Amino acid sequence: MTAGEIGRRPWIVGVSGASGTPYAAAVLRALLDAGESVDLVVSRASRLTLLDETGIAFRDAHWRQDLGEWLARGADGKPDTFAVGAAPDQVRYWSAGDLAAGPSSGSYPAKGMIIVPASTACVAGVALGLSKDLLQRAASVTLKEGRRLVVAVRETPLNGQTLKHLVALDEAGAVVLPASPAFYAGATHIQDLVDFVAGRALDAAGVPHRLYRRWGGELGGGSPDR
Repeated sequence: MTAGEIGRRPWIVGVSGASGTPYAAAVLRALLDAGESVDLVVSRASRLTLLDETGIAFRDAHWRQDLGEWLARGADGKPDTFAVGAAPDQVRYWSAGDLAAGPSSGSYPAKGMIIVPASTACVAGVALGLSKDLLQRAASVTLKEGRRLVVAVRETPLNGQTLKHLVALDEAGAVVLPASPAFYAGATHIQDLVDFVAGRALDAAGVPHRLYRRWGGELGGGSPDR
């Protein structure tokens, strides 16, 4: 561990193969805006989803460049919507196949983990403790260490087996957070709906943000003041 990493306690962000890569981008941007350090794990399946949804090929050898391009893209697919540039220094990337990576151990310091989006296969793997890749292993470690685990499941409809897995995660201490956008916050753009889900995930993690307009107890209060 270098001198610059002493005292570093990142949020681990796991991206599984479910549709919804804009959710992950919004969470990552907000964590970085909040000054948080991030450890990123991108599953093999999520690379295919990212390529299909954005046209971005996420490569281990060029992850900083690819992540920067991903974070700059809006939920509507337009490039350079956000001023990001290359991935900032507070991001550390781990290959999903690296089971010797830092987040695979409970002694590795971390604040918690957010899986966004979480596929039903990922949900099953974490609920059953399979640890078939670093994403699932890091989630299992997060649970056993009593750290906050937020699982933003993105699937519909949900069958009985997946519901049982979600109940198992809830009983294990995870926060089960369906990727369900709300409209009371005055959404006028697809990015607003994405940011609402990302904001709720960060609420569950206890990370401050300004991604959506909060309910103030007054009808009609959802008109955006941007």
